[in-house]
Amino acid sequence: MAQTMETMPTIGMRLDAMVAQVDKVPSTQLYGLIVAATVGLCVVLLGTGNSNLEIQLEQNCNNDLRKPKMVTVDAGKQPKWHIFKWINFVAVAAFLCSVFTFCSNASQYLHDESQGVLVQFLVGWSVFLMYFFGFFGVSFIHEDIPREEVDVIPSKPQNKSLSTNNISHNKNKNNSISNKKSVHPPAACAPVCSDPSSFRSSKVASLPDDLKELGDEEIANLVLSNKIKDHMLEKLLDPFRAVTVRRIACNQKLASVHGRDQQNGNVLDKLPSEPSLDYSRVHGANCEIVVGYIPLPVGLVGPLTINGESVYVPMATTEGCLVASSNRGAKAITQGGGAKARIVRDGITRAPCLRMDSAMEAADLKIWCEQPSNFAVLKKAFESTTSFGKLKECNPTVAGKNVYLRLVCFSGDAMGMNMISKGSLAVIETLQDKFPSCKLVALSGNMCTDKKAAATNWLLGRGKSVVVECVIPKEVVRTTLKTTVAALVHTNINKNLIGSAMAGAIGGFNAHASNIVTAVFLATGQDPAQNVESSNCITLMEEQDNGDLWICCTMPSIEVGTVGGGTSLPAQAACLEAIGCKGGGSTPGANAQKLATVVAAATMAGELSLLAALAANTLVQAHMVHNRKPAPKK
Repeated sequence: MAQTMETMPTIGMRLDAMVAQVDKVPSTQLYGLIVAATVGLCVVLLGTGNSNLEIQLEQNCNNDLRKPKMVTVDAGKQPKWHIFKWINFVAVAAFLCSVFTFCSNASQYLHDESQGVLVQFLVGWSVFLMYFFGFFGVSFIHEDIPREEVDVIPSKPQNKSLSTNNISHNKNKNNSISNKKSVHPPAACAPVCSDPSSFRSSKVASLPDDLKELGDEEIANLVLSNKIKDHMLEKLLDPFRAVTVRRIACNQKLASVHGRDQQNGNVLDKLPSEPSLDYSRVHGANCEIVVGYIPLPVGLVGPLTINGESVYVPMATTEGCLVASSNRGAKAITQGGGAKARIVRDGITRAPCLRMDSAMEAADLKIWCEQPSNFAVLKKAFESTTSFGKLKECNPTVAGKNVYLRLVCFSGDAMGMNMISKGSLAVIETLQDKFPSCKLVALSGNMCTDKKAAATNWLLGRGKSVVVECVIPKEVVRTTLKTTVAALVHTNINKNLIGSAMAGAIGGFNAHASNIVTAVFLATGQDPAQNVESSNCITLMEEQDNGDLWICCTMPSIEVGTVGGGTSLPAQAACLEAIGCKGGGSTPGANAQKLATVVAAATMAGELSLLAALAANTLVQAHMVHNRKPAPKK
């Protein structure tokens, strides 16, 4: 027995014997065999991939927040990444089988006098370990690339004329625009304000050497097919020509959304891009003692999916990063299936201040107005002054001898201040007939409340009260917003809720709602001073059971209209047309209500993006890079 143990070869002896056998093979043949096997494996796995990438877009055409749509994008030859996944499964299975086999017969293999079984196991396990340490994660490389860098407008133009099929997926052989409105995929926007990689100059795909010599429509084709990102036009062309090309591309997108033919004109035709203003349209309507006008840049955010419809939102601003950041939020919302918005209250208010001879008479007037039969008298008087206005409520408040009569009026598609002011005078005349001591102190007694922060508007609402919500998948939060759901929720609670409460804010439980509200108001001809109450907003976020993000913005006092005031000016009317709510709607109030939902959804997009930047702590860095220009050289 002792002699047998002495003659049993050790593991080292067996390895030496195996190496000796390999040494017998000529080195040239061995080297050639290794090279051929390596090259062959690379060609099979990496060189013959499909030239198309399939991207799953989370978008909602029928209010289904989780209905995926597969879009094919031409992205050149791609490796067969999926093969690595199967190789991983096979490798793991083989490794476990070998371990199980060895453990089942360990005593036999350890004491067997054979020269190769144990060595074979050791060599095999070494190969498995090298593979696991070196290549096990390769099959997961492709998981992030399509979501972050591959553009999502799917088709390529088939001729030199602009092809609207890139947007509407129209299968008509003549490339005509369908009359049916389409839902656009998320925009391939630059992830500014959160992604540190966006602070570096991005690589441009291969472009024609004579790009500047191409026609504007040809370059617009490249934008529509995502060969050129629209935010890079200023770098590739000059700033003036970039605007011209971008307008061509945006007109095609808007035509697709609204289902209109180009023969009816482009949506943005009346939005000036060169210095021009028809002062005859201003006189007697918008401004006095006119000496000129201030041009404001207008950016287009979108597509933003709201209630199953794609919308592009014009924003007039001079704050760098605002449009780009809002566009990123819109992309995340659209990737998550879109936002759902609802009008929960609609009524503009006016609160005249009335003064009586005594506090008892003031109390009597309040009690009289609250009787349903008496309200009907006031309602009849009010509605005799307007075709569209409807008096909905009359809420008197007594302060000594004073009575503040807060009237609530449905104003159709007008914002309604002139309408309700005229009707309020008729109501006051009716009250003076019933109460001879009643005197009008001021048509507006500041309980309306117009253009001032007030708890009245926050609690009771003014204009359109809107609730908008959406669900953002956690993967979209990671890839598009560059943060985590937990970080977003944590930041929102401590900043928007606790921080605003400590500041004693009224309606200011948000990150920067007034930024978006004001920009949309300026672009669409609203009263910019009414952004004070229109920006009342509370932003809420929760992490759902499956890890996705739920976000909601409640805005009780958005004061907008689509007729009257600044909405009649050509440029502002063009922006309203871009949204799809110009003028009066088929149903009174429908267009103004749509505009209010767009304002709320755009605000939610802005909230989402800014909070993501704050959670990732990249806000200041982004503004230093994207919102600063070097001083002009003298």
